[in-house]
Amino acid sequence: MARASGVAQDHQLTSVMIGLTAPVGDPLFPDFVDFLQSALRIEDGIFRMTRERAVIYLADVDSAQAEKVLERLIADFTAQYPSFSDSVPQSRCFEVKPGEQAQVKDVLKEVFAPPVYH
Repeated sequence: MARASGVAQDHQLTSVMIGLTAPVGDPLFPDFVDFLQSALRIEDGIFRMTRERAVIYLADVDSAQAEKVLERLIADFTAQYPSFSDSVPQSRCFEVKPGEQAQVKDVLKEVFAPPVYH
């Protein structure tokens, strides 16, 4: 993740890291992560953290664009596996603006923070 952040900083691009969290034991989440690996652009990346957690790195997008990309990817996967709509993973974005250096601990703390209920 530090390398991905460094590339974005070197090229003065906004980038986004999205934390994905699936329910424990979700049988489709590993397949979804594999799908993401094949669907992402070459400059993007995915980092598997655990069986139910992953971080997606999207280069040259802001948070709003990243959410649209994720929605499209979820829709594409759900078209192949309709039952996935019952267990869509939670997601949280961490935007890295040009000139900022994202620290792994800060990214992980933000993208995997417990949900806030109002």
